[in-house]
Amino acid sequence: MESEAAVLNDLKAEFISLTHRVPKNCISEFTKVVKEWLENVDAIGNNNDVFLKAISEDIRNYEGLPADAVMDTEKVSHPDIGQFSGKDPSTVVHVDKFLYDDDAVDQLCEDGRLSRNYCLDCQSHRTEPLTFISHSASIVQLKYIFNDVLPDLTGKVLVDIGSRLGPILYGGYYYSNSTKIVGIEVNGDLCRLQNYVIEKYQMAERVKIVCANVMDQEETLSEADVVVMHNVFKFFASKEQQVKIWEFLSKSIRKKGGMVVTIPSIEEMTDYLKMDIDMSSWVDEVPLVHDHTYLDPDDIDDLARVHLYRVV
Repeated sequence: MESEAAVLNDLKAEFISLTHRVPKNCISEFTKVVKEWLENVDAIGNNNDVFLKAISEDIRNYEGLPADAVMDTEKVSHPDIGQFSGKDPSTVVHVDKFLYDDDAVDQLCEDGRLSRNYCLDCQSHRTEPLTFISHSASIVQLKYIFNDVLPDLTGKVLVDIGSRLGPILYGGYYYSNSTKIVGIEVNGDLCRLQNYVIEKYQMAERVKIVCANVMDQEETLSEADVVVMHNVFKFFASKEQQVKIWEFLSKSIRKKGGMVVTIPSIEEMTDYLKMDIDMSSWVDEVPLVHDHTYLDPDDIDDLARVHLYRVV
């Protein structure tokens, strides 16, 4: 393996070679881009954060992706039982947290492209907050999962069920040493989007998309050391389908000592389903206690929704 000094020298040479290819009339713009990149590294914290931010921006601008990050080809249904059952579907807004952090949401509201409230009586000041739902982990959650929740993943296989836009995969690539990262996604349009990102950011050596129904991927799940599920079934499958999926998962994710990360908890994702699964014979929850006093209250709430389980 090359030393860090050798790698750095190679990168210097590549950068100098690149600068020689910049047309004279583009030098000013090129310098501006490099300066902005350096400022972002300093402001955000490290190079990996910058890459995640860049991917987020690329996906926001991806042709064919609606503003709510739900593809026209996805079958999204409003749950008729559980946490969201009492909500009017018209007051539930899909805002993807990987694409839009709180500052971005504030900007959308200021620009008039999004509202935080809805009117109870037309033309009155009686309003209620809209319910925001995200089908992706935020960058704060990704850093927490891979830096604090999970151990070193060197030599391990990570599988994300329902990978959609791919943030778990990108977070696993940049924030962990996982040898193999697999996203299972049934929607072809979302698979194409993820493969676009993987190719553009040269992740294919470690990251792979399986475009298939998770219930056809028993072998993939049996090899997983870590399985991640983010708000994965409630809006995308009927109650009957969800029961079958959970029964399948409890039989297929069986590598002893393997880890399962969920957002929210398994209990919250299944407490409204009529299932005959003995969860205690499948997984044990691992208590997570970390100091989050340096974070914003909204971020603390998001991290509290992350749960870790160990396969028994």
